[in-house]
Amino acid sequence: MVIKNALVYGADFTAEVTDIEIENGIIKAIGKTDKDGEDFSGLTVLPGFIDIHIHGTRLADSSSGNVEEIATISKALAEHGITSFCPTTMTLPHDTLVNAFTAVAEYMSNEEGAYIHGINMEGPYISLAKKGAQAAEHVRKPDFEEFSQLNGICPIKLADVAPEEDGAIDFAEKASRICTVSAAHTSATFAEAKHGFENGFTHATHLFNAMTPIQNREPGVPGAVFDTDNITAELICDGFHNHPAVIRMAFRQLGEDRICVISDSMSAADNGDGEYELGGQTVYVRDGKATLADGTIAASTSNVFDEFRNLLEFGIDFRSALKACTANPAKAIGVYSQTGSVEVGKRADLTVIDSDAQLRHVFIKGKQLF
Repeated sequence: MVIKNALVYGADFTAEVTDIEIENGIIKAIGKTDKDGEDFSGLTVLPGFIDIHIHGTRLADSSSGNVEEIATISKALAEHGITSFCPTTMTLPHDTLVNAFTAVAEYMSNEEGAYIHGINMEGPYISLAKKGAQAAEHVRKPDFEEFSQLNGICPIKLADVAPEEDGAIDFAEKASRICTVSAAHTSATFAEAKHGFENGFTHATHLFNAMTPIQNREPGVPGAVFDTDNITAELICDGFHNHPAVIRMAFRQLGEDRICVISDSMSAADNGDGEYELGGQTVYVRDGKATLADGTIAASTSNVFDEFRNLLEFGIDFRSALKACTANPAKAIGVYSQTGSVEVGKRADLTVIDSDAQLRHVFIKGKQLF
């Protein structure tokens, strides 16, 4: 297949009008060609969007242990321009996690929509004080044996851990040889977070949420992220979790290469207001905002493409917003050699928009789905 006359954001994330030749799901060539193809004049070709932290959508949950629900998430994401993702589990009993990992493993390589890189294991190795919408009764200390067993069922791409907990540093040093280890749901001080970032932790889960805040004499986890050059950080940009001014501040501090936009969406996404379930707890969605009964914010009902458009409205420049939804998450989980940019030799994962940033086409591994 050949895409003709599109405005293409290429390997350096600058745009030019050119053609893209796709063969066997891979980008074979980028550049003007005499070959026949489909005219994409007036359209913009972006790298396929990547969501490395998503619990669910359309009443489907990554932790359900149900293959059909994983399929629902995959297909729903593709309809929103997301071409690959990491199903994200919650703080749950061991047997429930085994079932969840087994279902994801069964669906991998059989995806009908967005494809799976591996699991984001959010919990159960978190701080009880910063559990957020995670179930307190299932919080436990880092357990590398359990982690290894689960990774043997389905590859783990992200392990979310509170770095101040007993055994967390030893766990991170071991687990970081297998996947990215992220500071998450944490009561860590600035010093404790910095210690983690020097010993296996290279990422921070939903920056500003479920972690110690920045204060003038105790910079907390966000301060440690800003103060450590090699740390990437997730950011939920749904308009509820973080004020637009805080999002602008984060982009100014971290630049265009260190922020990973995530949805952190739950089963309520794409399904309207009402009562839902997340990790064994009831979640109430009102006007798109998901909370527990006590008002604690609980996941989101958004998606990465909509958050990309939010970023543009919030004043983030196009290039920075785009990299935060594509290249940066790919690099954070170690798959940038395969996807995350429009380059020869990479998978033809493409999100195509019009001049109003409306989604027009989606290609996943070269297959045109919409």
